[in-house]
Amino acid sequence: MARLDDLKGFLIAPDPEAAGLTRRLAGTDQTGAATQVSVVEERPLTIFLNSREIVTAMTIGDYPKYLALGFLRNQGMLNDDDEVTGVEYDDDLEVVVVRTARETDHEEKLKKKTRTSGCAVGTVFGDMMEGLEGLELPQTQVRLSDLYALSNQINRTPSLYLEAGAIHGTVLCEGARPLVYMEDVGRHNAVDKIAGWMFSEGIGAENKTLYTTGRLTSEMVIKTALMGIPALVSRSGFTAWGVDIARQVGLTLIGRLRGRRFVCLSGEERLLRDADPETVGEEDARHRRKGARP
Repeated sequence: MARLDDLKGFLIAPDPEAAGLTRRLAGTDQTGAATQVSVVEERPLTIFLNSREIVTAMTIGDYPKYLALGFLRNQGMLNDDDEVTGVEYDDDLEVVVVRTARETDHEEKLKKKTRTSGCAVGTVFGDMMEGLEGLELPQTQVRLSDLYALSNQINRTPSLYLEAGAIHGTVLCEGARPLVYMEDVGRHNAVDKIAGWMFSEGIGAENKTLYTTGRLTSEMVIKTALMGIPALVSRSGFTAWGVDIARQVGLTLIGRLRGRRFVCLSGEERLLRDADPETVGEEDARHRRKGARP
């Protein structure tokens, strides 16, 4: 298992200035005056597993190999013990091919697609819920002091969300430290990129927290649980089914985290209240993109 003890700062952080992620477009504002805004790019990425085409996802185009690995892992098409013999990305064709030593056959699974509430048409295959049967997540404590520290640092980190909006961010964290910060037009894509990075680097999930800017839907909860991560935190709100599943699998679920305020709907017994909310400042509007949808 990879060790992160001696590393400092983000291992992967957003790069709002990276070429190809945004485009400046001319328009007019509410007064009719000319203006220019940064707009997030969106492009298709087709994922193959060996010789079989699995899905075409709409994505911003960064970290395509992690996205492919994480998608296949979270859909149960790639197991922990699978030997990945190659991950090939063709930028011109916008295709990723993941090759494994074991021959795979997912025709039945591909027939059982369910459209989910994820942005950019998220897709969950019919038997993902079966992976939750008997699942026991680590009963890891979540410190309030860590939550407040994470929220403060993540909200101040330069990102596409702050630059252009119309995007979701997801951050893999350990204690009070954010490790990997991924963004995409769909929250599920950002999660899949993190899952792919963890799979590729052999990173354990038992002491991790997943932070997201998006809603805590059933798909988000299922993917977090299947990744083995014991806590999921969001700036945004919940869906009832997402809460039901979190309680079923023992996932700590915290939403509406803004400044000192938050709501915990699953895993209250695992919260370590080691910080006084009254000592925490309100969220500074300078670190939120005005008008951006959470």
